[in-house]
Parts: sequence; C-alpha cells; structure tokens
Amino acid sequence: MATVALQNINKCFNETQVLDNINLDIKDKEFIVFVGPSGCGKTTLLRIIAGLEEASEGAIIIDNQDVSNSHPIDRGISMVFQSYALYPHLSVFENIAFPLRVAKLPEPELRQRVQEAASVLQLENRLDHKPGELSGGQRQRVAIGRSIVRNPKVFLFDEPLSNLDAALRGDMRVELAKLHHRLNATMIYVTHDQVEAMTMADRIVVLNDGKVEQYGSPMELYHHPKTLFVANFIGQPNMNFLTCQPLHHIEDSLTIDVSGYGHLTLPVHTTGANLGSSIELGIRPEDIQLTDHGEGFTMHIDVIEQLGGSTIAHGQVNDKDFCAVLPGDANIKPGGEIKLAINASKCHIFDADGKAMRRLQSGH
Repeated sequence: MATVALQNINKCFNETQVLDNINLDIKDKEFIVFVGPSGCGKTTLLRIIAGLEEASEGAIIIDNQDVSNSHPIDRGISMVFQSYALYPHLSVFENIAFPLRVAKLPEPELRQRVQEAASVLQLENRLDHKPGELSGGQRQRVAIGRSIVRNPKVFLFDEPLSNLDAALRGDMRVELAKLHHRLNATMIYVTHDQVEAMTMADRIVVLNDGKVEQYGSPMELYHHPKTLFVANFIGQPNMNFLTCQPLHHIEDSLTIDVSGYGHLTLPVHTTGANLGSSIELGIRPEDIQLTDHGEGFTMHIDVIEQLGGSTIAHGQVNDKDFCAVLPGDANIKPGGEIKLAINASKCHIFDADGKAMRRLQSGH
C-alpha cells in the first residue's frame, strides 16, 4: 500500500501564505498531477511531501503513518527533479546505482536492481555510456532509474519534462504513463502544462493562489469545472467566455441575454447562485458549429490553423477573443466573418463569484 493523505497543510514564508489549508487523499497506485500557474504553490506542496520543506501547520500521512517530522530518507519516497542532476564522469550504470552504493547495498543485489531498472526503462544497451553520450530523453530516464532502484512507496516528479523539446515531451509523456502501469506505483507529478495533466493523470489537483480549486479526474474537470478558473485552465484550446446579463430564472433554468446573440435559456441549477448584474457564459471551442442560418454569433476571423482533420479559427466575438474548432474542410479565411451556432446544453455558466452553476444535462 502507498496511500498519501495531506491534512490541513498550511505554509507561510514570513508574512506570505503560499499554501492555504490543503486537504487531499491520494489512493494506492494513483497517478496524481498537481497543476496550476507559476507561483500557485504546487512545487512547495511536493517538497513538503518529500520532506525538503516543512509545513507551517498540518500533517503528511504515508501508509497511515504520520511522517510530518520524519527525515526525507525515512518517508519511503523518491523524487525526480526538473534538472537531471546526473554525474557526468560516471556511467549510466553508476548513476543509477549511486543511491544504492550510498546505502551500502551488497553488490549482487545492487547489480540486480540496476539491471531491473534499466530493463524497465529500456536502457540495457546504454549502461556503459556516460550522460554526455545520451539524448535528453535518455538522460531523464536515467534520473528516473535512480529513483526506481530505491523501491520507494511513492514517486514524486517535479516538472521532469520541462527541459525537453516539444516532440520529446510528447514521447516522454507516453513513456511515463507506461512506466506507471509497469511499476504499479503511487506517483505525484507537478507541472504547469495542462496537456501533461490531462493525458497522464488518474486525478488532477488544480491549484490557484495556494488553494485547491478542484480535485478530480481529467474528464470531470473538463466537463464539470466548478469555477471560472478551472474552466479557463483545463482544455486546449481554452474555453471561450462572454459576459451576459441574467434575465429570469427558476430552480432548474436560467435565461440570459447575450450581446450579439439574443436570449438563451440554459438548463442549470440556479439555487444559491450569485446572479448579480452580469455573469459569464463559457463555450468550449469544440462545442461550436458553423451555421448558414441567421441566428448565431458573428465571429470576425483573424487567424486560422489548418490541422488536417480540424481547422482552428481565432478571432473576435463581441470584441472579445474567441476560438472555434471546426471541420478540416471548413471554407473560412482570415479577415472574413462566419456565423456560429451553440448548443445550450453544452454551455457553462458562472455566477458573479466565478462559481459554476451545475448543468442538468450535458451528455457526459
């Protein structure tokens, strides 16, 4: 078992609070991703779990044992940093074996563990090479191998792919997902890249200004964001937002006035919502269709990205940036205008406090 529980974690640096009452339960063998913008507290939280930072308040429980005051080496964790931190004068074998030599492990067991890690990471043919002879992806695998040989209860990753080029990052995302399945281990991963979070995580922790905005599966966060921040952060391309005015509502329906569109009735729960004088309508770019009919948004096109199977149009609606994912053969050009239709059941609505009103039906 390798469960992790964070209970009422707070962290202050002098007068500044960087983590505010974090409570999380991480299940055995889960791949959890902490994601959020720079400065949101995700790396600080990871370092507190590792024992490299001390929480101002709260407890860290690993396998039902309170390790809040334990030395990092006694927590049963292993951490892979953003920098590979390999020893350039040592072979791949010796780089992977380094923590075992420090622990004075018997040579036969040491060699067995290194060989097993090299096999998992497909590095068997590189064990005699020096780091300078390896590609960036291979160096990152060596750094991961150094963690694997320790047989930790929990793996911690601090933005391990940020130093790689875009193509290699994509390959390594796949490799890390495969590694998680092969090792069947608990992994906690920090990134600012929501694509990494969506493609690898069992569950995602979205952090904002030191607080947990939402914690759930990738598709739960995508289809049912609880706040304006999560809706804007999760999804690629980003969700579109249009300011609108609430007209009238009942418990399970809200009618709004959207400039350039008219009245739109949304099937949402309105109980407890702060409607105020203006609220935000959220529309995913992929939930938009071209229409030849008169009703719809008018979009002024600035740029198009033709990706073969789809065309992404960037432009303006009501003088606000807007994006639409359209069929690859869509007949559109920069500088032109198009009419866009939306499905009310797929729209998101956020009240004056930035909180989502729960949709009654979304097809998901």
